[in-house]
Amino acid sequence: MTQATNTLTLLPGKMTLSDLRAVWTSAGKLALSAEAYPVIAASAAAVQAIVAKGDAAYGINTGFGLLAKTRIPDEKLEQLQRNLILSHSVGTGALVSDAVVRLILLMKIGSLARGFSGVRPLIVDTLIALYNAGIMPAIPAKGSVGASGDLAPLSHMTLAMLGVGEVRVNGQLLQAADALKAAGIAPVVLAAKEGLALINGTQVSTALALHGLFMAERLLEAGMVTGALSIDAAKGSDSPFDARVHEVRGQPGQIAAAAIYRQLVSGSAIRASHLVGDERVQDPYCLRCQPQVMGACMDLIANAARTLLIEANAVTDNPLIFPDAAGGLAQIVSGGNFHAEPVAFAADTLALAIAEIGSISERRIALLIDATLSGLPPFLVRDPGVNSGFMIAHVTAAALASENKSLAHPASVDSIPTSANQEDHVSMATFAARRLDDMAHNTAVIVGIELLAAAQGIDFHRPLKTSPQLEYVHAQLRKDVPFFDADRFFAPDIEAAKQMVLKGELSASCKSLFTPLHP
Repeated sequence: MTQATNTLTLLPGKMTLSDLRAVWTSAGKLALSAEAYPVIAASAAAVQAIVAKGDAAYGINTGFGLLAKTRIPDEKLEQLQRNLILSHSVGTGALVSDAVVRLILLMKIGSLARGFSGVRPLIVDTLIALYNAGIMPAIPAKGSVGASGDLAPLSHMTLAMLGVGEVRVNGQLLQAADALKAAGIAPVVLAAKEGLALINGTQVSTALALHGLFMAERLLEAGMVTGALSIDAAKGSDSPFDARVHEVRGQPGQIAAAAIYRQLVSGSAIRASHLVGDERVQDPYCLRCQPQVMGACMDLIANAARTLLIEANAVTDNPLIFPDAAGGLAQIVSGGNFHAEPVAFAADTLALAIAEIGSISERRIALLIDATLSGLPPFLVRDPGVNSGFMIAHVTAAALASENKSLAHPASVDSIPTSANQEDHVSMATFAARRLDDMAHNTAVIVGIELLAAAQGIDFHRPLKTSPQLEYVHAQLRKDVPFFDADRFFAPDIEAAKQMVLKGELSASCKSLFTPLHP
């Protein structure tokens, strides 16, 4: 994908993670490479040739699922496609966010534009027009089992193209017909195969998983920064980050994580103050084993990223149109690319990483508030007893860490048959990916509370300073959240710290350390 004047020009099959992050972060504009249009048109012409020949072809002139043996007359093919969209628009629950809808539209455009789906250029252009006009289809998050495509949510996406249902523009719900009219976009009449091509595919589950991936990247960075801050708050050792320790094990994420920790704590006056005379032989695991835990999370996140990037560029509808090498009639091949098992596995591994980032962070909070372990005032507050300090903030962190343990149970091991047992094994990828947002927000609160606790610990060591990198993080927090000198309404402080985590602000001063996380 090429970028110019805030417009991303899509090269089908060539999207990068940077492209996907850019669309997730902000709207901008989309354009399609001119070389894609002849391929799209040829695929659409192949469908029309098959219709003209009169042979039965699944999804083109037959019913769907178990009704595939039902032949549909040519004069009802447009009605067949429209009815498909209306009957499959059965989603429920909260609407998918605009950031995720942008990813859905981008990936659906990219998939159709590869020329294996049999849709007209008009269909792709209408999707691009919706995106560029900021018209986000109202897509309920629940109702897909992640096989046979994300049928219900993608049907809600397609409704907007027909001028049916609701859309969201600048955060406000509008009738699709009104929004299209205001933007000068004509509702489409679907031709043979087009409705099925639009709703078959893994774009919703993949978009939700990408959202979880990008959140996990920010949580990993924030968790490493706050973990390093906690080391100094607890006067922990940096010896466990010695490169030799990690090289003899050989795990790539662990080696990379240890290097980041070494740089984060480098130059700390607090560390220098207790290099001599410290009677502790070893720190608790939540401090000492950070490279092992966070490095493993780093590897899981990287593996998920590879899978999701492949899926973002994939053609996942059914059936597919393949040109005949000899120039004859194109072949219609039915397969199962709509089965989202790779996405489900990727989402499940992201869930493990998100849960563990929060789990080890919660343990460091527990350490910091325990005077017998940290050497800091009980519950990180002066005059404990009169003041409860961080006592119940830790309870909140513990509650969320425990909730994430349940949410991290793999969704991919579940399956439930649908469509009268025609679709008898499903991936549950859409739920696997959807629950990542809740988990990420839970972990962001936990890491945010650790940030507050570790910064409090640093303040108790004044006038000694931590490393230059971590002093910057501390100063950024103190712009919004003052030192906790006595009990006060604490929830706003936690929310402010959570937002710093979610926005990626903790690593803003040391972004170069995390460059390997963003291929």
